Parts: sequence; structure tokens; C-alpha cells
Amino acid sequence: MKLFKSACFAAVATLALAGCGENSAGGGARDSIRAVGSSTVYPFAKNVAESFVRSHPDYKSPIIESIGSGAGIAEFCKGVGANTADIANASRRMKASEFADCQANGVNEIVEIQVGLDGIALASAKGGIDMALTPELVYKALAARPFGKEQIAKTWKDVDPSFPATPILVYGPPSTSGTRDALKELILEAGCKTDPATAALKDSNEDEFKKVCTEVRSDGAYVDQGEQDNLIVQKIEGNPNAVGIFGYSYLEENADKVHGLTMNGVEPTYENIASFEYPGARPLFMYVKKAHLDAIPGLKEFLAEWTTMWSKDGPLAKIGLVASPDDVMAKNQAAATQFTTLDGSELK
Repeated sequence: MKLFKSACFAAVATLALAGCGENSAGGGARDSIRAVGSSTVYPFAKNVAESFVRSHPDYKSPIIESIGSGAGIAEFCKGVGANTADIANASRRMKASEFADCQANGVNEIVEIQVGLDGIALASAKGGIDMALTPELVYKALAARPFGKEQIAKTWKDVDPSFPATPILVYGPPSTSGTRDALKELILEAGCKTDPATAALKDSNEDEFKKVCTEVRSDGAYVDQGEQDNLIVQKIEGNPNAVGIFGYSYLEENADKVHGLTMNGVEPTYENIASFEYPGARPLFMYVKKAHLDAIPGLKEFLAEWTTMWSKDGPLAKIGLVASPDDVMAKNQAAATQFTTLDGSELK
């Protein structure tokens, strides 16, 4: 059946996707690009979509949906055909388990494109709470069981005596978000590993290590704000004692309202993210179905549009995207125009 679906889809790789077995959109067709996934990548993808329509007025405007990296990749991996997404936007790399799900559902050729860099910014309102953070301090404040012990910190002063005696209140991304995954890997795990005994768990009991190091407290100190990063900005703007966690692009976009908190003495700025000096720097990705390239009108041109906009001096930099290093950009320029596929061997 999977082979039939793939073959059937390929057979109707025309400008209007005709119905194809179980993967058809109700026997209809689709003539617009559909991208799903990361809320962090969303504003960049929307900007590219707008430029694409201006450059190619004969094509319909792409549909861009912000549902989170994990949910977007899951949607992308459901199969090939008119009723499945063409692109998954992600603020972290695809996992090996997700790649396996794609393969099992007939999504056998996937193009991976790193579109640029971003940083996980911790921020507060202009004139609001200000603290010099480290991964260890963030971990102590947000972990469900810091270093395997009961979470007893109620105020920031409980975390560090130099901090204000203000109740811990952090608005952040949900578990489906790539930003949450990156928070775990780049900040929480790094903070957790500062304790040698806990760090040793990674080799002796990885499941326990993950629980101790990455599970976030659920007592109200951390508030899951969904896939709406702009809502997090609004929440902290209205509460000077609150901290928000979101992608750097939202910090850049709202610099008149909020300010970034330092991490290891480093500010979340374009330059510090580009150099990876800032601890929360991370790459952003698109995943594209090669089987859809000739079937969906404008998909190749849409990918090419990205490559004209992601440079250091390009339009996307003006809204917060940090350009990849030159060698990485060149590699991904080739992926976006020559459509080299991912073999999955490097995924974790």
C-alpha cells in the first residue's frame, strides 16, 4: 500500500494534484504550498511567502501554519499526497524517531534546509525584573526536581541570594514546541550537568537523567503559553516581575517593550548568536518532501525565494533571523536548489 501511495502520487505530479488513493484530498486537488510547524520559524516563513507572491503573482499565496515543531513534523510525516503538508518548519533538528515515522509512512525522500539561526531568549519588560542568569540558575528555578531533589524555590532569591525576593513566574513554550526542546537541551541540561553526580546519570540511567534534567515544574511557576510567542511578550510587558522565554526574533521585534536577560554574562544579540557565544543559540530548519517538488505549483520557487532572503544583509535579518555561517549557508543554498536528500544517519 505504501509503495502504491508513493507511485500513485508521483504519477500525478502535475500542477494540480489529482486525487490519488487514500492520500488524496477528497479526490480533489491542491494548488498552493502548505507549510506547518514552528512558531519561531513562522514569521520568517510568512515574510518569504509574501515576497514569493510579489515575485510570482501567478502562484497562490502559501499557507503557513504555526502549530509547533513537533506537531508540524508529525503532520509532515503522515504521508505524501495532496492532503499532506509539503514543508515542516522546525526550530530544532528532526529526530531519528521522527525520520523513522516519515519513512514508515512513505515519506522517503526528505530535503533538510537550515534557514538560519535563532537564540532562546529569556526576557522581561523594559524596567522590569533584571537578573544575570546562567544555565544552572535557570535550571534550579524551573526544574521539577532540581538535581533529583524536591523543588522548593518559590522566589528568585531562593535560587540565588543576589536575586530579588520576587515569586518565580516564567511564561514559556509548550512541550510540542521546538523552543521547549531547545530550552531543555541548551539551557536546562547544561545547568543540570553542573552537578557531577547528576551528569553521571546520562551514562548510567539516561531515562532518569532526562527526567531530572529536563522536566519542568508544574506548580504554576512556569506557565505554558501555547504556540503564541507574541502572547508571551504581552504577558511580560504587562507584568514587570515576569520572565518570558521565546525566540530571539520576538525579542528583536519588541525591543521597545522588552529586554533580554544575560546568560553567562552574554546578551542575546545578533552577533552573539551568530558566533554561538550566547548559550541559547540554535539552528532553524525546513523539511521538504521531494515527491512534492514537481507536484505543488511554485514549491521549487518558494524554496529559491528563501535563499534570496536569508543572508546577513537580507530582509529576514531585519526581522530577527540570524544568518548561518558562510559555509553552512552555501551547503543549504545547494540543498534548496539541488534538493539533496537526508539519509537520517546523523539524526539523534
